[in-house]
Amino acid sequence: MSLRSLILLIINGLVFLVVVILSITFYNQFSHVIDDRILQQLNSIKTLKKIQIENLIQTEWHNFSENPTSTGFGDSLNISMSKKQFPVSGIYDLTKYHKQNKTSIGLVLVDSNPIKLNVIPYDKIKSILLERTGMGNTGESYLVGDDYNMRSQSRFFPKKTPFSILVKTEGVLNGLSGESGRGIYKDYRGIDVYGVYSAINLSNLKLVILSEIDKSEVKAPLEALKSRLLGLIGIIMLVAIVLSLFLSRIIANPIINMKNSLKIMADGDYTQTNEFVKNSNEIKEMFLALDNLKKSLQGAVNFSNEIGEMNLNALYLPKSNSDLLGKSLIKMRNKLIEFRNNENKHRINTKRQLVDGLENERRRLSRELHDGIGPLLTSLKFYIENNIESKTQQQEMKTIVDNTISEIRLMSNALMPSTLDDFGIGAALTNFIESINKSSSIHIDFEDLTNKNNTKLTKNQEINIFRISQELINNALKHGNPKNIKITLSEFDDFISLFYFDDGNGFNLDTVKLGSGIINMKERVEICKGEIQITSKSGNTTFEIELPIEDHEDH
Repeated sequence: MSLRSLILLIINGLVFLVVVILSITFYNQFSHVIDDRILQQLNSIKTLKKIQIENLIQTEWHNFSENPTSTGFGDSLNISMSKKQFPVSGIYDLTKYHKQNKTSIGLVLVDSNPIKLNVIPYDKIKSILLERTGMGNTGESYLVGDDYNMRSQSRFFPKKTPFSILVKTEGVLNGLSGESGRGIYKDYRGIDVYGVYSAINLSNLKLVILSEIDKSEVKAPLEALKSRLLGLIGIIMLVAIVLSLFLSRIIANPIINMKNSLKIMADGDYTQTNEFVKNSNEIKEMFLALDNLKKSLQGAVNFSNEIGEMNLNALYLPKSNSDLLGKSLIKMRNKLIEFRNNENKHRINTKRQLVDGLENERRRLSRELHDGIGPLLTSLKFYIENNIESKTQQQEMKTIVDNTISEIRLMSNALMPSTLDDFGIGAALTNFIESINKSSSIHIDFEDLTNKNNTKLTKNQEINIFRISQELINNALKHGNPKNIKITLSEFDDFISLFYFDDGNGFNLDTVKLGSGIINMKERVEICKGEIQITSKSGNTTFEIELPIEDHEDH
């Protein structure tokens, strides 16, 4: 780099650095102020609406308790007016029982005979939530039930029934867990919003109230500020460049001749015979040229060390077309990258072959047990029934044979469930989870969203998904102590998604020693060219797995 360029770089770099730091600092402070103001305003609105709704419900309950008269709302609800349905008096969310899923907050008195039922008019709740003072153009407040379905009208989908809108956002999840908070997260539309949330717990009623406003609306003033700051930076830099050009010419001209001569010598041409003016400035430039040569060699050495430590992402550029050392190092680096990529492909293919071989052997053993030993034992049972005269011995032998047949059936199903080949992954997981639900106190909820009649999943993918699901459930049963597990398997055009949740003990990803179970899951995801995300804390452990659908393989 020339001295003139160095002066330009230093002056303009310092000016640019100072201006950018000041602009960023001012921008960030302004952004933080806006964030705090918006969240405080939303929190005030949310708190007011929460108080209004709670007061409305408590007032309706008080009036109903004083004058317990049933209304005609019961005809629109698919419920039985019995103490089995309503064990205690109180406030209930009856939306899911409404024939049109209209939001219904019910007031129930079970002490009277018959049971008295009243429903708070939805318009009263709606009028509170749709009051948009201080909410801007995109703000809204709404209620969500403990089934993650909306309980109040969405201003963005006014024609939709609130109950038909699924809201499983960060705010809802935290609110249902009893937390009150605020932050920036994606709402039910997938849009980034500023939001505040808290739970409404009255009697038997459990709701979450949220107040939100689109991030884009809040950030609009910041974008305008950013444009003005960029314009100001441009003007300052233009002035700085003009001044630095003038200054660099004054400083650089006296030593340009010496600098050019040393550059020629550094490239290996020692034939030039220019005479140099030997003053302090030229001598200083000579040492600077030698220092640049040293730095060039040091850069090559450092790059070589990086290659030796297999840091193949290190950056290095040859100094010129004559820099054979630099070109050789770059070529070596590229060859090593190619070798490592090929090694990774070979490693994944090897794992895939091992897993495929293991599953094929399991399938073979399962069929041998089912089709080979199974019929023989059945024939033995018939022989015992027809040839053993002693009823006692006959019964004892039949019991032993029946137990053996059941054990072989269990072994065959464990090796490779027949439903996986016959009916697909959805049916196989359903049967497996039903057997777990019958044999344990843990409730497992499985949602199958695959295309059952026209699935694009390959058999290998179905097997890997089944094994991953088995591993997740088995790990939870052994270590997590959860009460509830939820698994959702969704099939899209280009990928399959497996979502797992449990409310067990959780684990710390930074300190936990990953056992063979999680390692096996990660290897299966890697084999399928998928991605896995794990988050865990007490009461909330999730695994999100996505596998691409490979249309070229046979189903």
